[in-house]
Amino acid sequence: MARQKGSREPARLPAKARAGPASPEALLEDLRSLIRQTREGVAQAVNSALVLLYWQVGHRIRTEILKAERAAYGEQILSTLSKELTAEFGRGFSWPNLSRMMRLAEAFPDAQIVAALSRQFAKNVPILSLWPSAARRGKPGQARRTSMIFG
Repeated sequence: MARQKGSREPARLPAKARAGPASPEALLEDLRSLIRQTREGVAQAVNSALVLLYWQVGHRIRTEILKAERAAYGEQILSTLSKELTAEFGRGFSWPNLSRMMRLAEAFPDAQIVAALSRQFAKNVPILSLWPSAARRGKPGQARRTSMIFG
């Protein structure tokens, strides 16, 4: 039996796992529940990480390229960045999405606040719903399935 980190006691399994043989139906339902819980946890972690990534992208563009101002050359730079990033990483880095990332960084200039919000959003809100234009393009319910993927 596996040991818990920093403990000399073996890890304890949930009561269902320690019980005797389960019926095939009960086992199937337990496995379904385990898979769903794990998927939800992974989706929350990915959502949180992507919010932070998108904020960092927007923040870097605003501070390093545009110097927090809307410059005429900014449109051209954003277009070039978008073409390069989209070619390498997909449509999540399109021009409209980079603009949204910049607005996110503008609306929340403090990284610590963004980190706290990203954890809250990941638990409670399908993040894509915050970007209505992207959600409208999908099929009903797709916002929850695709989570943070923009575009």
